[in-house]
Amino acid sequence: MAGWLSTHVLDTALGCPAGGIRILLYRVTGNSHKKIAEAVTNADGRTDAPMLEGKGFTVGGYELVFCAGDYLRASGQVAGDTLFLDEIPIRFGIQDAAAHYHVPLLLSAYGYSTYRGS
Repeated sequence: MAGWLSTHVLDTALGCPAGGIRILLYRVTGNSHKKIAEAVTNADGRTDAPMLEGKGFTVGGYELVFCAGDYLRASGQVAGDTLFLDEIPIRFGIQDAAAHYHVPLLLSAYGYSTYRGS
């Protein structure tokens, strides 16, 4: 059985899912980053499909980059050209290519957290 990677974004300041956030997925090897997927969160704060699955889902290093700045501006939480949080990178490792990895982002304008979910 092949594993897969999923994610979602919750706006902890407003207490709702964060829709419309662009997410980039990179494979990280040493100092090299290779973009392998891109998605946008739906109204439920989730991507419509896994970020990674099938043959491409392999053991190694990865980075999700959440482009949160536009969402934070559109929701009225921040303004201006320079934001405290704009692009949020989360680097993590996949150790088991048969497992489900869920990497959510809990977001506010001035802080965030993540964890390995289920």
